[in-house]
Amino acid sequence: MCGRYASSRKPEDLVGLFGVAAWDPTETLEQDWNVAPTKPVYAVLERPVREQGPEPVRQLRTLRWGLVPSWAKSPEVGVKMFNARAETVHEKPAYRRPFAARRCLLPADGYFEWFTPVAGPGTPRSRIRKQPYYLTPADGSVLALAGLYEFWRDPGLPETEPAAWWATCTVVTTAAEPALERIHARMPLILPSDRWDDWLDPGLTDPAEVRALLAPPPPGRLEVRPVSAAVGNFRNNGPELIAPSAPEPESADTLFPL
Repeated sequence: MCGRYASSRKPEDLVGLFGVAAWDPTETLEQDWNVAPTKPVYAVLERPVREQGPEPVRQLRTLRWGLVPSWAKSPEVGVKMFNARAETVHEKPAYRRPFAARRCLLPADGYFEWFTPVAGPGTPRSRIRKQPYYLTPADGSVLALAGLYEFWRDPGLPETEPAAWWATCTVVTTAAEPALERIHARMPLILPSDRWDDWLDPGLTDPAEVRALLAPPPPGRLEVRPVSAAVGNFRNNGPELIAPSAPEPESADTLFPL
């Protein structure tokens, strides 16, 4: 799964990295080293811009993390829909339509995952401490997480009112690389740059062709390091959350060296 990630790059940098043609500076977000579900996040997507005609335009937009299906009765369902499994995303009712034509990239510096050590005989559950790890490209490049986005309209508000429309997203996940599955069995699907154009193309709607884009990239790109348990509280934020930290004793013997 992917329930936390870091996103500290400036929007001007993301515009250049992803070849964005349209960006609204009023949607600028603060640097965030502890992005959690329900927070606003940057997303790269392609849709027409009303003033520019019917052709799709690559945009940097701000979406709410936690997808709310268009048919949902309440936006509260989005709290639990922050991940979509690559193996079933094409058939699940909540994700089937956005998978066909509303795909996006979610830029990230890296993501967090928690390892749960195996408890010894008689060890109380209260003594088991999960160890957070930060996974980030060893070369410092940006991660492009595969995502989907959707629109939901609040029926209690007039259609012309901006607050009536929610734009939300989810992260597509896949099986973890062999070297990483000791931490967690799942990981976000990271798309290499040679797949960005096809993934963002709203004209690519053939399910088989889109599913072919879900193949995991070659393994071995990510640096893995233990970090402070402070990242577990979404209210904590700052670059210190991604700094290396001594692992919990229960985790050290099990995972190191990776």
